[in-house]
Amino acid sequence: MSLVSPLQKLAGLQEEIQFEVLRRLQQTPQVSQRALAKDLGVGLGTINFCFQALVEKDLVKMQNFSQSKNKLRYAYLLTPAGAAEKYKLTAEFLKRKVAEYETLQAEIQTLKAEMNSEKGGAQ
Repeated sequence: MSLVSPLQKLAGLQEEIQFEVLRRLQQTPQVSQRALAKDLGVGLGTINFCFQALVEKDLVKMQNFSQSKNKLRYAYLLTPAGAAEKYKLTAEFLKRKVAEYETLQAEIQTLKAEMNSEKGGAQ
């Protein structure tokens, strides 16, 4: 089992949040930052920071709802660069999850083997 530094965990978490934000914005551009924060289980400040970074990187652009009575409501649209980044992050996310799945499968097999050997030795 490999040990991951706290900084690596933080970077991975930030990348995963960014991936989920891009993914959800593509599905529902009108989603609020507050709703996203709640859905992802992170603080509103974290989502706001993520949005600022996405806008700075030109991955997302914000547009006011023209018909909205509340002019503070925005639609968040993925730019072509944002769509490309989402595709890249999706590939990386899938690769990471497949590796985690394979590691978990190996660990399950090891535990089953240990249980079988202990069961045989206990008789």
